[in-house]
Amino acid sequence: MKNIHSLKTKSPVLLVGDFLSSSVRNRSSCEELAAQLIVSDWPVITTSSELDRIARLLDMVFTVLRRRKDYVIAQTEVYSGPAFVWAEVVCGLLKLLNKPVILTLRGGKLPEFATRWPGRVRRLLQAATVVTTPSSYLFDKMKPYRADLQILPNALDLNRYHFRWRSKPRPRLIWLRAFHNVYNPSLAPRVLSLLTGTFSDIELTMVGPDKGDGSLKCTKQAATDLNVIDRLVLPGCISKVKVPIWLNTADIFLNTTNADNAPVSVIEAMACGLCVVSTNVGGIPYLLTHERDALLVSPNDPEAMASAVRRILTEPGLAEQLSRNARKKVEQFDWSVILPQWEAMFMRIAG
Repeated sequence: MKNIHSLKTKSPVLLVGDFLSSSVRNRSSCEELAAQLIVSDWPVITTSSELDRIARLLDMVFTVLRRRKDYVIAQTEVYSGPAFVWAEVVCGLLKLLNKPVILTLRGGKLPEFATRWPGRVRRLLQAATVVTTPSSYLFDKMKPYRADLQILPNALDLNRYHFRWRSKPRPRLIWLRAFHNVYNPSLAPRVLSLLTGTFSDIELTMVGPDKGDGSLKCTKQAATDLNVIDRLVLPGCISKVKVPIWLNTADIFLNTTNADNAPVSVIEAMACGLCVVSTNVGGIPYLLTHERDALLVSPNDPEAMASAVRRILTEPGLAEQLSRNARKKVEQFDWSVILPQWEAMFMRIAG
């Protein structure tokens, strides 16, 4: 499905990516960008909202071709794996149509993919008019394939995120991602089980959709086996507007992922003032500073993550320091800062 909002004073923009929130309720970064551009009176065409992967690719192709007279600039998301093919096909068509192309690099596994397929990655990036990345991590890892990358961070409307200073944190933990193997959700109940002896009223909330790879089942089974299932809350997938509400039910945010770039969920937690405990994989050390605005631990290490949580709950001054510094850092990610940079780039390319 496509949507167009037209205004004569700004060049129409085609955004190509996953616009699936109407089906899976997760609102992607490209959907957020589209919404902000529309509010700022840009004419926007989007594709695709098709759930099936093949149908999504076909919808992207048909939109690029069928609507070619309706847009001046195109922006396309670039992920690793099968989704990389979509970017190659779409970018190739746009170049044939002589349309300026902006590529936006996504996903913590893209550098690994580039190592396996350096020629393909270099050809795609060199074919674009501009290549952006939301993180310094991808900037560093991907600049061998194109030197003039531009950093445009993932953004938030900070007005939606009520900040609460965690000066006296409670043993209330929250996890917010999709239940998928790459995010290692079963680590969270293992961490919880290590803390129950010290904090008798500790609870863990795990929010997110089930991606169907068995991760949700494994997480429930781990909680059952460790006898912490009664301390685990699983509300499922929630709408974007409810994310700040759920985040503010807790004081400590767990990010258990095995691979990452610049996760919006972590930025959202920081915006609310939660104390973040995260694995130190991929782009996380580029986003978070250990013992300043978060505590970082090795991946898949429940003892280390539990120890970090214990420090936040017992070490004087640590929680309030992490909470305050986290909110201060994410102020640079507000749409009032980031959107003008997107607009300036679109205007420069269109001009």
